[in-house]
Amino acid sequence: MSTSAIILLVLAIVVVWGGLVASALALRARPERADADLPPGGEDDHRLDTAPVERDT
Repeated sequence: MSTSAIILLVLAIVVVWGGLVASALALRARPERADADLPPGGEDDHRLDTAPVERDT
């Protein structure tokens, strides 16, 4: 491999893994709230609890 290819490889690895580490740290600092599932005043009507009937025809 040439020198420029190695430099680009290292740069790509740093960008990908650096983004992964940064996103993990950001999620650790501000985790998702438990009350974020519904908008204010929203009610859970349990539509997602039952799936539509699936039949093999």
